[in-house]
Amino acid sequence: MTGNNHLLVRPIEHRDWPAVAAIWAAGIATGHATFETAPPTWEDFDATRHPGLRLVAEHHGNIEGWVAASAVSSRSVYRGVVEHSIYIAQEARGRGLGSQLLDAFIRHSEAAGVWTIQSNIFPENRASMALHQRHGFTVVGIRQRIGLMTYGPAAGSWRDTVLLERRSE
Repeated sequence: MTGNNHLLVRPIEHRDWPAVAAIWAAGIATGHATFETAPPTWEDFDATRHPGLRLVAEHHGNIEGWVAASAVSSRSVYRGVVEHSIYIAQEARGRGLGSQLLDAFIRHSEAAGVWTIQSNIFPENRASMALHQRHGFTVVGIRQRIGLMTYGPAAGSWRDTVLLERRSE
């Protein structure tokens, strides 16, 4: 757990799910956060995310952001490689919360034996690209036309993602 200026970074609990899902849904609505059309159920989230690598940022009792990771492969050789997602509530952006949450996530992941954190980000999501690069993520490459948007104004269009990774020191 990390606390700073009334910011508490702690593990996600079942009781946090409504706030986490609402932040996720708002990110989906931007059209620049994910190919997903809706947040999963708590049960699906709980079953697919690493139990020690899912955190919320709570400010004055309100959940304002979250980060979580899943394994990239079930093969033992990749046991230390995860893919993560981070979402910050619209009203909490620009205050450094994303940076504090990502810092805490990196510390938790390294303590859990993770040596590589990956993320796929839409190139239009400049804020997320900048956040990750400030925290040591490097661009591996562009995954051209990797997924088809199925919702919003871009429905039916193929989208690129930028693959970034951060290696532990």
